[in-house]
Amino acid sequence: MDLRETLNLPDAEFTIPMKADLPKREPEIQAKWDEMGIYHKIQEARAGAAVFVLHDGPPYTNSPIHIGTALNKILKDFVVKSQTMLGFRAPYVPGYDNHGLPIEQTVIKEFEKKKEKPDVVTLRKACREHAAKYIDVQTEQFKRLGVFGLWEKPYRTMDFRYEAELVRVFKRLAERGYVYRGLRPTLWSPTQRTALAESELVYKDTVSKAIYVRFKLKADPNRMFEKFPNLYTIIWTTTPWTIPANLACAFHPALQYAIVRVVQDGTETHYLILKDLVKRTAEHVGWKDYVVDDLLEGVNMDRAVFAHPIYNRDSLGVLAEYITTEDGTGVVHTAPGHGREDFYTGKEYGLPILCPVDEGGVLTAEAGEFEGVYYKNCDTVVVDRLREVGALLDVRDYEHQYPYSERDGNPVIYRATEQWFIAIDHEELRRRMLAEIDDVQFFPEMGRVRLTAMISGRPDWCISRQRPWGVGIPVFYGLNSREPVLDPEAIEYVAKLVEAKGSDAWFEAEPFEILPEGYKHPVTGETEFTKERDVLDVWFDSGSTHICVLEGDVEPLWKERMPADLYLEGSDQHRGWFNSSLVIGTAARDEAPFRQILTHGFVVDEKGLKMSKRDGNVVDPVVACQQYGADVIRYWVASVDYANDVPCSDALLKRFGENYRTVRNTLRFLLSNLYDYDPDSNPALLEIDEWLVEQIDLLVADCADNYKAYDFGAVINSVHNFCSKELSRFYLDAIKDRMYCDGKDWETRRSAQAASLYALLQLTRILSPILPHTCEEVYTRVPGLHKLFSVHAELFGVPSAARLAEIEDNKLQERFAELTEYRGVVFAAFEAWKTTAELKDSQDAIVSIVDNAEVIQALKSFGDDLPNLFKMSAVELAVGEQSVSFRASEFLKCERSRLRRPDVALVDGVPLSARDRRVLGL
Repeated sequence: MDLRETLNLPDAEFTIPMKADLPKREPEIQAKWDEMGIYHKIQEARAGAAVFVLHDGPPYTNSPIHIGTALNKILKDFVVKSQTMLGFRAPYVPGYDNHGLPIEQTVIKEFEKKKEKPDVVTLRKACREHAAKYIDVQTEQFKRLGVFGLWEKPYRTMDFRYEAELVRVFKRLAERGYVYRGLRPTLWSPTQRTALAESELVYKDTVSKAIYVRFKLKADPNRMFEKFPNLYTIIWTTTPWTIPANLACAFHPALQYAIVRVVQDGTETHYLILKDLVKRTAEHVGWKDYVVDDLLEGVNMDRAVFAHPIYNRDSLGVLAEYITTEDGTGVVHTAPGHGREDFYTGKEYGLPILCPVDEGGVLTAEAGEFEGVYYKNCDTVVVDRLREVGALLDVRDYEHQYPYSERDGNPVIYRATEQWFIAIDHEELRRRMLAEIDDVQFFPEMGRVRLTAMISGRPDWCISRQRPWGVGIPVFYGLNSREPVLDPEAIEYVAKLVEAKGSDAWFEAEPFEILPEGYKHPVTGETEFTKERDVLDVWFDSGSTHICVLEGDVEPLWKERMPADLYLEGSDQHRGWFNSSLVIGTAARDEAPFRQILTHGFVVDEKGLKMSKRDGNVVDPVVACQQYGADVIRYWVASVDYANDVPCSDALLKRFGENYRTVRNTLRFLLSNLYDYDPDSNPALLEIDEWLVEQIDLLVADCADNYKAYDFGAVINSVHNFCSKELSRFYLDAIKDRMYCDGKDWETRRSAQAASLYALLQLTRILSPILPHTCEEVYTRVPGLHKLFSVHAELFGVPSAARLAEIEDNKLQERFAELTEYRGVVFAAFEAWKTTAELKDSQDAIVSIVDNAEVIQALKSFGDDLPNLFKMSAVELAVGEQSVSFRASEFLKCERSRLRRPDVALVDGVPLSARDRRVLGL
């Protein structure tokens, strides 16, 4: 008799293959999902359920996805899938951001290669085609990652209807008085020739030329300096190119200033600078022989007149409270055309807004002798001129943080231009936004501090851009008066045009073709108009998504779910999408567009360095899918601490691939033993099988709570540890003998199968948001269930409060916890003992345990199953002084089960245990 043939061995054909082969198997599973229309079937399955809305922040469609985009989209998919399995209807409408400079620059380069210079209409058409191409590319790449969504109908910021809604958002804000046009110093990119918003900047360490420049006192209306001949004040600046725009010298009204007498080369000169900065200034400018002759408060310098060191014009003494004692001289060079604070100070004193720098960063005729000089070259040209006229006291390199355009990596400048703004303090908007933030839940909580700081300190939002690729600002001007038209009726005519023909039509049509015949300017009465040529900032596009999409009819029920439950993006969006969305939502709808905000860090390499193609440390998610499979990438995403910067590398993906295989092999083993099990048989459970069912219930309850808290790392770690410890190292070891060697239909075997099926189903459900392909593969093979069309339509099966209370009351978990703890002690002792013995298999040993009566009684309560639980030939128990010892077993080894037991006897010369003899009918 071939005894192996009598065993109930796992069926390798029935279960999932040991080799995952995810790069090949996942596309096959996705094809089935596409065929069944899985997203829509899941939505139908949750019809009538409470709704959970994660609103998608649109990725930019200029290139294929990168590993950071993959991280973001997979985290969103974790949320949507888990909320669905928690019982919500969780629609997910992906979005794409299509307007803006990067697409425009890429398209322009293509025209330059062909030596063509397109007009605006041709350029816009090419930009639209470029964006459409990468919408298709990114859609397929996101789907390959296993992300479910309304992929056939995403929202796209360049769709005609979306563009029309943007125009209507502008109309709402204009109606409420938030929109204005004004001359302001705005952040300006000379390389891109457009205004920028704070959200489009990055700050880098930069070395600038810092100069100390003296301004001679011309007039003293307060008669404070009559006894100090030859008096100068000294300004300090790191922007020599703004010296031609200087119109004032600013003093703090409440701080003390010193009049410093300096003798150099026999000449006595007086200098007026902040008392607290005298010593530092003296060190920088080389004063060795100086005395402080007098002290006076800065208020005394109000409207004193100084001479500009280069031009024949005045520089007015003005007062300003933003002056600090940290750098410089306490006297601030003021150019109202080149600084935000300078502008408001100049406005208060009636100074002109002088801005002698053009859109390309070149000084204009207003700069006199410096006309035609590029602003960066002023570090040499202007500095040399100041030295020549005797006004330069010091020049040196100064390292500091300076703003750069995030788009092209070049430095920006402040430049006064006519722009469109949203007034952040109109109708107490700033205060109301801060109040809205108080009601938002943040993951992690630090996000609240960051967004609060961004809103507290942000200036009015410059929403106009001097570029062709975007939605035109829907404003007409009186032909002669240049008075803007902010009439909602006129803006709605533009919206209807854009809805019918797209935003390109705004650039193609004449005003008389858009406005009705006889339309009159509501202020001037004019009937002839010109159009605004600037476009809306792309952050206006994306910041309006909640209005354009969530208030729209993209998905039914969404109108009932404003604001969105969750916004989920990278941590940089505190100054970007979260910020612009909060501004528009509070201004247009009087509430934040989100209830919760979750942020994640950036993807870096294993050393914490930024990924760069040049450095060769980039991980391409498309290549990684081809090499490892999407589920391994998703395992990595679930495992890392997304709240901080996230390391990724080929080595890390391999490591997480090993962790994935641990989980897969556990599911595989559980499934492999169910080939002959009837799920409706409902056998009575043995104690250890009941323990496993309780363990699974506790695990599911814990994981469900972690999904609700978006703690995906806790979910995957809990499941991985459970698979490797409770299952692989204990339970599966403990049931193998009974599963393989008991009678096929014995209640003992069926009990283990019932527990294994329960564990398999619950693990498959709880893992499916993270490992959607693997869990679908397992689910389709589970036998005889009344299954749904997909595991993703299932619920987690979270145990009730009553069930959890029952588990706590029956103390089964405590008993097994004590058992497994003692088991660990025995195994550790055995490992030490076996090195001195000739045997290696614990089944060939007998363990003798001596301990106090309470411990021995607890171990005895496990009855005849104790040797199997300890993987020993026998377990001898005695009360006494604690000890654990071993000896080689004297029992015969059963030829069928390979166990040594006291009841093993020879049958026709073959050693068989009593259990095995009964199975064989002997």
